[in-house]
Amino acid sequence: MNEKIEEILREYRKIESLSHAQRVLHWDLEVMMPEGGIDHRSESLATLEIMQRDLYLRLSEKVNSVNDSLDDIEKGIIRNLKRTIRYYSLPEDLIKRIEKVTTKSPVIWREARKKSDFSIFEPSLREIISLSKEVAEKLGYDKHPYNALMDLYEEGFTVDDADLVFSKILSETSRIMRRIEGSNFSGNHPLEKKRYSKKAMEKVNREMIRILGMPEKRFRMDVSAHPFTIGISIDDVRITTRYEGKNFKSTLFSTIHESGHAIYELQKDPSLAWTPVSRAPSLGFHESQSRFFENIVGRSRDFVHLIYPILRDNLPLESYNEEDIYYYFNNVHPSPIRVDADEITYNLHIALRYEIEKGLLDGRIDAKDLPSLWNSFMEKYLGIEPKNDAEGVLQDIHWSQGSIGYFPTYTLGNIISSIIRYSFKNLNELIREGNLVEIRDYLRQKVHRYGSIYSPKELLRLSFNEGYNPDYLIKYFEEKFF
Repeated sequence: MNEKIEEILREYRKIESLSHAQRVLHWDLEVMMPEGGIDHRSESLATLEIMQRDLYLRLSEKVNSVNDSLDDIEKGIIRNLKRTIRYYSLPEDLIKRIEKVTTKSPVIWREARKKSDFSIFEPSLREIISLSKEVAEKLGYDKHPYNALMDLYEEGFTVDDADLVFSKILSETSRIMRRIEGSNFSGNHPLEKKRYSKKAMEKVNREMIRILGMPEKRFRMDVSAHPFTIGISIDDVRITTRYEGKNFKSTLFSTIHESGHAIYELQKDPSLAWTPVSRAPSLGFHESQSRFFENIVGRSRDFVHLIYPILRDNLPLESYNEEDIYYYFNNVHPSPIRVDADEITYNLHIALRYEIEKGLLDGRIDAKDLPSLWNSFMEKYLGIEPKNDAEGVLQDIHWSQGSIGYFPTYTLGNIISSIIRYSFKNLNELIREGNLVEIRDYLRQKVHRYGSIYSPKELLRLSFNEGYNPDYLIKYFEEKFF
């Protein structure tokens, strides 16, 4: 390896050690910490963030001095470091304010959601929007401030790209919804109202992670208000799920979804550990893995066949056969809640958030108008109106975490997962056999092993000879639901 790169990586180990500590503290914040600990935790995390910033900026000169001939891994290291250093070149006070606000805000959001009162969360959200605008201005952007923020989550992805994707998906989704109206997929299902035993469902979820091959000594699952995955290290990956007492597919697919994220973290190339290219190239790619396991695998007829005996033995499903469960897993109808949405209408939820975030950043939308505006978009895109703030504008944790620009990556994940699905030659057979090992190995070879050596657009071309092409997603919908 290039001598300058080796010297940089020796220094980078300090950064990764700090990041390791931050990830543990963030996991504890969501899973274990009592609410009273939030002030001390926010101060501690803000201090660690500034320490990490200082270490990155000290590397800046060395990183910029590398002009030698480099291999792909070395180029990836320098590209990733330059991107991060660009972010940490923001003023120290701004970064510290962001860390403090986004550590405290999720606690405020949880209270607001519990009481279904947007006014409790509005002051925090206003501050986050203001900070996001400041970040966009400091980073600089072409055409739209949203580009600066989306690029933090999906390198090189722009409003122009997103407009093309969402315009195609919105028009095609309307056509598909009309086509399946009145079919076995359309409408509500009785199991959506049926209650389940938490103890029984915990057993089912444990069986799911066994089938998916999650390693006992490198993985754990807990419970939190909003399910998430965090890779503490390649040998310490943690997910959470939640149990709401009814509609068992919600917790089932939450567990499978987060396990998809975890599989990505667990299958990274160990040789990339302690380097800036050990992470995924983008959130869109990371989301593609969770959506692949949740939807392409988990909602397939073959997976239903595989897990039906487990469901039947643990849940009160005496009057429901495999075919009934398949249609329950795939029933299509507008839902006010994004995480409970079916595959087809899910992207309408993302389009709604995309349009709102664009408007918040360019000043067309004011935070005080969000509850009513949210409901208007829901009526426009899905033909329904949320009953209250908890069911509407307060349903997601993302804004409280400062993650403006994140939501479009969910739809990109759906698109990439469909591209991957059509690159498989014998996927259905492998699922029916329960051969998840071969599926995981394929994903390791095509996606996981590269880390972020390449940008997301480069990796799409390298592994699948494609771009962000929504046609694959539309094709998948048509073949499955028609």
